[in-house]
Amino acid sequence: MILRQAFGGTTRFDDFQKELEMSRNLLTARLKKLVASGILERRPIAEEARRHEYVLTEMGEDLFATIIALRQWGDRWLFRPDPPPIRMLDGIDGSELEPIKVRSSLGREITLGDIRLRPRATAKQKARAGNL
Repeated sequence: MILRQAFGGTTRFDDFQKELEMSRNLLTARLKKLVASGILERRPIAEEARRHEYVLTEMGEDLFATIIALRQWGDRWLFRPDPPPIRMLDGIDGSELEPIKVRSSLGREITLGDIRLRPRATAKQKARAGNL
């Protein structure tokens, strides 16, 4: 829920608390974990300010597609038959977001049945193959 708010532009502790209706202790603990994990960065609001804001790091921003995919899954399965309470729209043109699809590097849409797992060769295996 904190990440959802962060992706929506929330940065200040009081705003997170107000939007999430979470106790200060619990919110503090969760924000500390997100900062320690490198997902959020805690920085002063202004130079020499005592107040701080929480901003997504590059690692945190990389969760964007994951957060959208989870949100779309929830909208599809958790609110049926009613529509979801909040719509996700493109902030530029107001259009609905297209459902996220998994695609190969060549652009083909991939389904669960198309996935194949193959372990990578270890450095030891590569060295052994090079000696043959």
